[in-house]
Amino acid sequence: MDSNQKIVLITGAAQGIGKQIAMDFAKLGWIPSLIDFNQNELENTLSEVRMFQPLSIGVPCDVKNPNEIIKAVSQTHDKLGGLNSVINNAGISKWKSPYELSVNEWDEIIQTNLTSVFLFSREAAKFMAKSGGGTIINMASTRAFMSEPHSEAYAATKGGIVALTHALAASFAEDRIRVNSISPGWIHTGKESELRRIDHEQHLSQRVGKPSDISRACLFLAAPENDFITGENLTIDGGMSRKMIYEH
Repeated sequence: MDSNQKIVLITGAAQGIGKQIAMDFAKLGWIPSLIDFNQNELENTLSEVRMFQPLSIGVPCDVKNPNEIIKAVSQTHDKLGGLNSVINNAGISKWKSPYELSVNEWDEIIQTNLTSVFLFSREAAKFMAKSGGGTIINMASTRAFMSEPHSEAYAATKGGIVALTHALAASFAEDRIRVNSISPGWIHTGKESELRRIDHEQHLSQRVGKPSDISRACLFLAAPENDFITGENLTIDGGMSRKMIYEH
C-alpha cells in the first residue's frame, strides 16, 4: 500500500449516507472498509466502490455484537495495513409510542446507534494511538436537540452520541486522535421525484439535503490539515433547526 493512501472504516456503508461516504472517499484516493449487516447490499455497494478504489474491502458485521466489532476493526487494520479514520454511521430508528416501546426494542436501538459508536471508536483508537493518531466522525442527528413524538430511543442515542463525541475527544487527545460529530437534518436518500416543492421550501436553504452534503463534511473533518477541530458537532440541516416556526 502507498504510504500516502489513507484508510477509512465506515459503518452502515451498504446504502444511503454510508454508501455515499464510501464512494466519495474512494474517489479521492482513500481506501474504504465497508461495514454492514446486510451482506447482499454490502457486496453490491463494494463492487461500485471498487470502480474507484480497487483495494476497498467489505466486512459483514452485526454492530450490536461487541465481538464482531472487535473482529471488524482488526480485520480492517490487518488487511489494509493501517487505519486513519472511522465514520460511525450505522443506525436504526423505530417510531413507537413510549407507552408501547418494549425494553428489547429500546436496547436494540441503544446498542446499534450508541454502544457501537463507543466500541468502534475504542477499538480503532487502539491502532491509531500506535500510528500517530487519526480521526473519528460520529453520525448524530438534529433529533439530539429537537423532537417529534414517539422518537425517544432514537433521540436518546443521538444526544448520547454528541456527548460521547466531546468526551472521547478529551480522552483521545493525547494520542492525537480527533473526534467530531455531524448532526444531519432531513437527508433524502431516495429519488428526487419523491420530494414535493413544499419539502424544499420549508428549508432556509430552499432544498432538502442530499447524502453528498454529509459526505463532503466527513471529508473536511477527516482532512489532516483540519487538526484544530475536535470535540465539535456540525449541524447540517439547511437551517431547519434555526428556523422560527409559528402555528397559526
